[in-house]
Amino acid sequence: MALRDIRYLGDPVLSSPADAVVRFDRNLEALVKDLLDTVKPDGRAGLAAPQIGVGMRVFSYDVGDQFGYVINPEVVELSEEVQDGDEGCLSVPGLRYPTRRANEAVVRGVDLRNEPVTVRGTGLMARCLQHETDHLDGKLYLSRLEPEKRRSALKAARESEWFWAS
Repeated sequence: MALRDIRYLGDPVLSSPADAVVRFDRNLEALVKDLLDTVKPDGRAGLAAPQIGVGMRVFSYDVGDQFGYVINPEVVELSEEVQDGDEGCLSVPGLRYPTRRANEAVVRGVDLRNEPVTVRGTGLMARCLQHETDHLDGKLYLSRLEPEKRRSALKAARESEWFWAS
């Protein structure tokens, strides 16, 4: 089992859009295995490659009975019905803020054989799909907060001992 270290808010890899996967090789297989291993510990729902320092469009998920990964994911459907609830992030540990998301989401991408994959989710799984795809676009959930809450969250992050400062 290869548990990879998590990158934290302030690390440039988290604010840069990830590159599309174009090579389906052993390196990609190793990355997917590491993402699956690293998302498995209790309390984790999803993990994007940039969170372990790899700027590629891949994420893993582990929500309820849904466990897997998607390569080159794109959100292709979001419900009009929304959910409001606290959201957290492995790259912003210890902080949780109310974040509005669609209650249902559909992501399409491919697997390790470059075959099409569709993942659907409601509730927490929908939140996970949207959250992890945001990571691949270089966004953290904090960017979705209302301005006052965002300022408060960034202040709390800067004051934390994990904050990554260059």
